[in-house]
Order: sequence, then C-alpha cells, then structure tokens
Amino acid sequence: MLPVQVNRLTVQEAGDRYVELVRAKTVTGALSPATAEVYARDVATFVRLAGPGRVLDDLTGEDVDAVLLAFARKPDERRRNGQGKDTAKGTGVSTGVGAGVGTGQSAASQARFRRSVSALFRHATSAGWVHLDPMAASSVRARERGGLRPERRALTREQAEGLIEAAGSPAAPSAEAAGSGLARRRRADQRTEVRDALVVLLLTTLGPRVSELVRANVEDFYTNDGVRYWRIFGKGGRTRDVPLPDAVASALDAYLAVRAGGDGEKALLLSWRGRRLARGDVQAVIDRVQRQVDPGRRRAVTPHGLRHTTATHLLADGTDMDAVRRVLGHSDLSTLGRYRDDLPGELEVAMGSHPLLRRRRGRAGRDDQAGPDA
Repeated sequence: MLPVQVNRLTVQEAGDRYVELVRAKTVTGALSPATAEVYARDVATFVRLAGPGRVLDDLTGEDVDAVLLAFARKPDERRRNGQGKDTAKGTGVSTGVGAGVGTGQSAASQARFRRSVSALFRHATSAGWVHLDPMAASSVRARERGGLRPERRALTREQAEGLIEAAGSPAAPSAEAAGSGLARRRRADQRTEVRDALVVLLLTTLGPRVSELVRANVEDFYTNDGVRYWRIFGKGGRTRDVPLPDAVASALDAYLAVRAGGDGEKALLLSWRGRRLARGDVQAVIDRVQRQVDPGRRRAVTPHGLRHTTATHLLADGTDMDAVRRVLGHSDLSTLGRYRDDLPGELEVAMGSHPLLRRRRGRAGRDDQAGPDA
C-alpha cells in the first residue's frame, strides 16, 4: 500500500484556505459572520506566531505549545488601559516595561484561541495537509475558571432597576449638548431616547448577544396569541423565539411609532442618521443612560455584562434552568455557569427559606397559635 500523500502547504497557505472555507460557511448559515471573523482573526494570529513560511506538516506538539504560550503572553489590546507604551512599535512584543500580571491574554481568550487552532488542524488532518494532528501532543492549556467569577459582571438588582428606570425617564439634553449643536443635527423624527430605552430593556431583560441585537430587523418581532415575540438569529445559524415581557413590548411599540427608517431599511435599531446601529454604538447607548442613574446605584457595565445580569437574576429568582438556557441561546446547560454571578445576601435568603424546613415552620406556627391549653 502506498503511503498517504500529504499536500505540503505552508502555514500561510493552509491558513488562507481554511479561513476561506470558514467564511463560506456564513453563506449557508452554518456560522454567523461574527463567529467566522473570530476564527479568521485567531488563524491569522496563529500564522504569524508559527511562521508563515513553515510547512504545516512539519509543526510538532512542541511547536504548537510554543505558539500557545506566545499567544498567552501577548498583550490584550482591549484591557491595556494606557499601557501602549509597553509594546515595541510595530512588533507586538512586550518591551518588559510595566509587564506583569494582567498584561497577557485572559484564560477565556487563551481557551478560545486553542479551540480555533484545534479546528484548523482537524480540518488539515481530514484534508490531507498533515500526517498527524499535533494538537494531540500539545500540553499547554489555559487555567480553567472554576466556580463563580472573582470580579462581578452582573449588576445587582438595585443597579439594574436604576438603569431601567433611567432608560424609561430620559433627562433633557444638557446645556453642553445643546451648545455643541448636537440637538440641531438630530432629525426631529428620530427619537433616540426612545430607542435607547428599548436597547437597555432588551439587553437587561433578555440578555441577547450584542451581535444579535444589532442584527435584529423589524420583521423579526411578531405577535402570536396576543404575546409579542422576538425571533433571534444566534450563533451557528440557530434561531430562538423569545417572548417579550409586557414592559419591553410597550417600549418596542413606542419606538416603532417614532422610528424613522426609510421604506427599504429593515434594521430595528437605527442611528439618528437613519442607519443600522453598530456594535460599538450599543456601549455608547448604555453609557448615556448610565449618566442619568443615581450615583448610589450606578456602576459601569458592558452589553455582555447585561447578559450576565439577565442570567444571574433569572436563576436567582428560581427560573427553570432550561428556560434560561433557551432565553440566552445556549445549546448546553453547563454553559450557564459562565453567566452566573454571586449576589450579595443570596445564600442567607436561600438558607432562610429552606424548602425542607418550610412545612416544619408552618406546623410550628400553628402550634403557637393554638395556645398552651390546646
């Protein structure tokens, strides 16, 4: 029998072919555009760290470990907070100035990068680009987070209610905004404060991914037996129909009444120029509403933090875990652990109303009412 013939592609060639295949899957709906771009970004990073001119089949488990370690040490551009001076210009390599704990990639980012590289080699093995998958010999793994998050992402009930109240009662434009001419540039028929209220309510009560929110179209919302639903197009081409709470349905109707989109504009959320809202605009909306919250109940939060808020409070209120999973759009119940944050006083409340002791307390109360001579 002849040995298996391997197509000795360079790392760059293999990466380009794989990314082209990944992006083609968005056409069939097998992958969302956002997920495909994450894969493409991770593969591009792998190509750069592994060496574009090397032959993919020549990479060993040790080579893959070196790439994973190099990625783990790579500064996280999203969390550098002014530490840009610590990186040599144009090289992406830390100069060592100020380098320390927190300058590298998070455990979640490292795990995601490893999954992307593993997917590349699985395809390479089936396509005949490598004899053996080197990931089987790789030993570098990110530390897995166990239990609850050390840093809270979810808002407390008081903070979340403050944000919702501020969204429902927008303040008048500040003198600074009026003086800058911003109010004059906005079209009179585009009520951005009504849109902002809807954005906050959807994020806080339904917890969609920000990509799902900005991708939403007007036609995705429908009524069935008097209940308003949002058909959410999520990751992996999966859809889910989520009923809207009455307050959210009312906010949707209020926004649709003043939404100023053209006849051909399908997007639900529009900028004041009448264009589809971008992902980065959503954070600006939250920050704008947060400025109206009482300082005692205000805490900075991201759209993903509001997704954590939804999961945390639904679960803390005793909502069925499978229902929460379906609201968030996960295929596996175990994933809910990532979106579950601790709440102050939660354990005390749970132990104070223990289900195994409720009947005993009720019986004790009846005995007290009966009196000593009963």
